[in-house]
Amino acid sequence: MRIAFLTAPEGVEQVELTEPWRALTETGETPQLISTSPGEIQGFDHLDKADTFPVDHTVDEVSGDDFDALVLPGGVANPDALRLNARAVAFVREFFDAGKPVAAICHAPWTLIEADVVRGRTLTSWPSLRTDITNAGGTWVDEQAVVCHESPNTLVTSRKPGDLKHFNDRMLREFGKVAA
Repeated sequence: MRIAFLTAPEGVEQVELTEPWRALTETGETPQLISTSPGEIQGFDHLDKADTFPVDHTVDEVSGDDFDALVLPGGVANPDALRLNARAVAFVREFFDAGKPVAAICHAPWTLIEADVVRGRTLTSWPSLRTDITNAGGTWVDEQAVVCHESPNTLVTSRKPGDLKHFNDRMLREFGKVAA
């Protein structure tokens, strides 16, 4: 299964990148890191710089057709930067248009809102996004992880790093349905 992780060059909450990545690689998957710029991305532990990670491809070099699923890690600055990049937003939209599963955690639904794919869906996020999701036509719930099977694809969302176990379990289950 080909899985894309989309991040901006800075501002990704490191654990929201590394824990889902680890969960997928433990099942034999080989995720690819996609960013809006080549080189490396800078992970953060909340507001403190953490590790850097090599970018496999820029969003300009790939399309949604190149992958089977998408993961959107959070952090506050990461999705805020992604939603200002037209190509990143279009890349996200391609997964929804093709009916492919997407998983998003914490503040990542900001990018989903910008891609106009929240309407009619039930999802969760960091609590401060509640009004944004509601205003975009989605239904926000305060749960550890939510799976929305709104046609044509599946969306897995979660609130925060403390929910990563639940997020990873649901993501693996839903992504596994595609691989089966």
